[in-house]
Amino acid sequence: MATDVRTRMVDGAIRLLATRGLAGTSFSSVIDLTETPRGSIYHHFPGGKDELVAAAIDRSAENAVTLLDQRAGESAERVAELFLDSWRLLLTRSGFAAGCALVAVTVDTDSADLRARTAAAFRTWQDHLAALLTRGGLSTDDAARFATLLLAASEGAVLLSRATGDTAAFDAVAATLLAQVRAASR
Repeated sequence: MATDVRTRMVDGAIRLLATRGLAGTSFSSVIDLTETPRGSIYHHFPGGKDELVAAAIDRSAENAVTLLDQRAGESAERVAELFLDSWRLLLTRSGFAAGCALVAVTVDTDSADLRARTAAAFRTWQDHLAALLTRGGLSTDDAARFATLLLAASEGAVLLSRATGDTAAFDAVAATLLAQVRAASR
């Protein structure tokens, strides 16, 4: 039960970071969203909000790796497609209200520890994506380059799509990236 409460709080923090940003993610908002007891948050996160946000960052990295692993062993194009489709789905299912929790923390934190944690999480995503792209047929150098490009371009496309409330920018970026991965796979 205790693990379930902590897990719900961390997952709730991820959702709030993705939709409201770091400033809009408070203990109270996490408690309200997750319907967990107020005292539990201090029990599970005695280090305060930064401890909760750190756990959310770590879980976001784990979630990304789990998602990417669904395409382990598939072509580089299919790996890239899943990665991009997951972002598009996040945008459309949330009505363009959700973006990347890691970006929210990165741009709004004054904490060197949290910034280092987001950098490590982005590296984890990038390295894992590169490994899957390599297994999918790209050279090691191309896979590393495309992992960086997929991550950076999709984050920017998510921001543009949230701002405009449509997927036009995202779809243009995704189509270009997939064409480039396809060409590099030949």
